[in-house]
Amino acid sequence: MIFSKMDFSHSSVFGYIEDLQELTIIERPVRRSLKTPEEIERLTVDEELSDIERAVYLLSSGQDIQGTSVVANLPVLMRQNPAETLRRVLPKIREVLHVAGVEMQLTAAVSFLTVLQEESVSIHTYSHSFLHIILQNLEHRDAGVSNAWLETLLAVIEALPKETVRHEILNPLVSKAQLSQTLQSRLVSCKIMGKVANKFEAHIIKREVLPLVKSLCQDVEYEVRTCMCRQLEHVARGIGTELTKTVVLPELVELARDEGSSVRLAAFETLVNLLDMFDADDRSQTVLPLVKSFCEKSFKADESILVSLSFHLGKLCNGLYGIFTPEQHLRFLEFYKKLSTLGLQQENGHNDNQLHLQTLEQEKKYISVRKNCAYNFPVAKLLNSDVYTIHKELVTLLQDESLEVLDALVGHLPEILELMTNRGENNVSESKLLSIPDLIPALTTAEQRAATSLKWRTHEKLLQKYACLPHIISSDQIYYRFLHRMLTIILTNNVLPVQKAAARTLCVYLRYNRKQEQRHEVIQKLIEQLGQGKSYWNRLRFLDTCEFIMELFSKSFFCKYFFLPVLELTHDPVANVRMKLCCLLPKVKSTLKIPTDKHLLQQLELCIRKLLCQEKDKDVLTIVKRTVLELDRMEISVDAFQKRFYENDLLDREKERQEHLLLEMEQLEKEKQKNEGRSTNINDKIFEKKRRDSKTSSVLAKSINLSISGSSSGTSAGKEEKKSKLVRSQSFSTQILHPKYSNIDKCPNKSSATGYTSSVGGMGKSCMLSFSDDSLRTHSAGNSGNAAFPSSCSRNLFNSADQKNNGNKESQSRRMSIKNRKSNS
Repeated sequence: MIFSKMDFSHSSVFGYIEDLQELTIIERPVRRSLKTPEEIERLTVDEELSDIERAVYLLSSGQDIQGTSVVANLPVLMRQNPAETLRRVLPKIREVLHVAGVEMQLTAAVSFLTVLQEESVSIHTYSHSFLHIILQNLEHRDAGVSNAWLETLLAVIEALPKETVRHEILNPLVSKAQLSQTLQSRLVSCKIMGKVANKFEAHIIKREVLPLVKSLCQDVEYEVRTCMCRQLEHVARGIGTELTKTVVLPELVELARDEGSSVRLAAFETLVNLLDMFDADDRSQTVLPLVKSFCEKSFKADESILVSLSFHLGKLCNGLYGIFTPEQHLRFLEFYKKLSTLGLQQENGHNDNQLHLQTLEQEKKYISVRKNCAYNFPVAKLLNSDVYTIHKELVTLLQDESLEVLDALVGHLPEILELMTNRGENNVSESKLLSIPDLIPALTTAEQRAATSLKWRTHEKLLQKYACLPHIISSDQIYYRFLHRMLTIILTNNVLPVQKAAARTLCVYLRYNRKQEQRHEVIQKLIEQLGQGKSYWNRLRFLDTCEFIMELFSKSFFCKYFFLPVLELTHDPVANVRMKLCCLLPKVKSTLKIPTDKHLLQQLELCIRKLLCQEKDKDVLTIVKRTVLELDRMEISVDAFQKRFYENDLLDREKERQEHLLLEMEQLEKEKQKNEGRSTNINDKIFEKKRRDSKTSSVLAKSINLSISGSSSGTSAGKEEKKSKLVRSQSFSTQILHPKYSNIDKCPNKSSATGYTSSVGGMGKSCMLSFSDDSLRTHSAGNSGNAAFPSSCSRNLFNSADQKNNGNKESQSRRMSIKNRKSNS
């Protein structure tokens, strides 16, 4: 059969020969790379030699690669035998470094730094043995090697005693910083000046360091002036405010007018970093004119200056805030607007730079400028009520084609959106109507662009930040523009972190949705498309979603809608699903409360018994046994509050209260809409008065209220109470999400110790969940049996509409049960 399938035609045979020749060509370099016996003999070392003897032998007669290996192993030798290493190995390394190549030099610089960080020897011994070797190699002809040794020296300076630094490092700088020395030597001196400035007292710096600093600031080479200018910040921190004003600031002013663009840029950045050390007069009379001149000339200069300017713009605006005149304020605002759209096509279809086509390098710099503008966008809070003036720029940045720009904006997106929609004020309703129409399309465009890219981390972060939207836009806007999109991502995306981020954000949207019909629809889709989905991957995501439900919702909500659908997965045909379910069961059990949820507890125990008896997969069975032990150790909550669960009980009860307020708010809004045509001005005034009076109760959304009014009071009093709750909850979706966004931005992977999954939940009826084509219906499986809590806290929080529709049937059943009781008695 094998030979019958082979083709031995003339063309096929020659094809096979060509393939074999290609294989031999590929193999030839491998043969050439093999070592000859002579080379192997030279690389062979006696195995009986100790580590120290082997290191000395390889450094003396070995090849470069072997010597580099010994240098890289120096920290290990210092830990094992520091005395012998310093006596025999280190002198050999010092000799070899004189003629060593770049690779060994770089390795030695890293090893010396590692020995310092590990503190293998005392700092005195280190300075005696290693410092001179570091100083000898500072002026290596290779710039990379010189910088590597300089980084090691700067780290050593921080650990060395002052006297050692003064005699071994600072005193030689007087000669090293002279114009007669090489350019590399003067550059090294500049960086050392910045480091030693923080090592000594101000008077020593003034006497011994500042003269050298002034000399290097006036060096003939612009590279030296630039390097010393960037070190002036460290010098200023070391000498204090007074000397900074009299010595450093004049040097910076002169350097800001230097003929070299890199020098001017370094002076600008140093001025921005030192704004906190200048008083108001210096900032208004000296710094501000320099910054103004720098900004005006920036568009005519190199694009790299625009990159630096846009990066420091936030710090600059914060530092100069309060000294801007209205004209200057407007000028800087226009400057920011221009930077945020740099490189983008204008409405007329032409580019800003019409003189020549943008090069690829220019485009990269323009993207960096816009990215920096996005990063600094939170500075918009300085505009207060005028923040609307840059709303267009926010939309533009959200729709930017570069994901780098979007990624820079996403980090502070919740704060930015709240700032833009609130307009720096506490009133939200008016600004929402004005600013949202073009903001929502921009947000959806940003998400779609992130979804179609390969940068899934940006997409994940964006979805996590979109959890703030219930505080920004209305519930209907979220439902129609974002909520279903989250469900689509869960079902279709292939990246697990993205799916989990979408699942949690969807749960947040569901948590603050204000229409019962929409909530029921989403719950039904979650159960049918995820929990009962054909793909095992979707069923796994359903379990992830249930974890988020337990975190964000009350226990009663989870038990009412998701408890039984979760238990149904114990019969899942895929072992991974059953395994994940078993790991989740302790959290599921923590949502139960006895005696209210006794029936659900029985269902849970039945599922566990079936798994123990019927499970055939060894891995799943192992997890089941471990889960059973954990479940046995768990304490089941009871209806009444317990001291050890007190805080968790209060948190869960607060969740129930908020869920109940959403229901009452929806019901009263419907009643108001029905009576809107017949309502008189008097009723409207009463309603508005209630709304104004209820503003004082906004603290209830941030603190835990221990008393929930019952529904057993009089009819008129009950209506007034409902109106009061509606008024309090009209701003619920905005109050419940503080600028810190309460628990929305917390990491989803939290244990039950957070107080969400282990908290004691609300009271009411335990329900078995079944679906019909029209709506979700619940069948009660027990009574609450608790007089300590009002009926408003019942498990049927989201079932008020169904109770009204089925009122006649329920009343008939009650009458029948009463008759049966009377007949039995």
